[in-house]
Amino acid sequence: QVQLVESGGGLVQPGGSLRLSCAASGIIFRVATMGWYRQAPGKERELVATIASNEFTKYADSVKGRFTISRDNTKNTVYLQMNSLKPDDTGVYYCFLPNPVNWGQGTQVTVSS
Repeated sequence: QVQLVESGGGLVQPGGSLRLSCAASGIIFRVATMGWYRQAPGKERELVATIASNEFTKYADSVKGRFTISRDNTKNTVYLQMNSLKPDDTGVYYCFLPNPVNWGQGTQVTVSS
């Protein structure tokens, strides 16, 4: 079955960086579009970034220029490099596979001084 396992969350000061990883199994990763969502306390889950099999990327306006999504098809892994982090970036970050729909378990990112 499909499994998405995130790692890399944690506590970071404003202006800092983190890199999230999502290891996928049970799919033909190289043809899959992958994405990252996040959910802040008391808010709805929102799309952060997606990357297609041809490496075409899309970003939420709130993270453009600060976050970079990438993939390594040899490792079946998608990454989210997050720079210049702000307190508003705090939340649980989920790896997402749209076809078939699957979610990772989530990893907490907290940006605070």
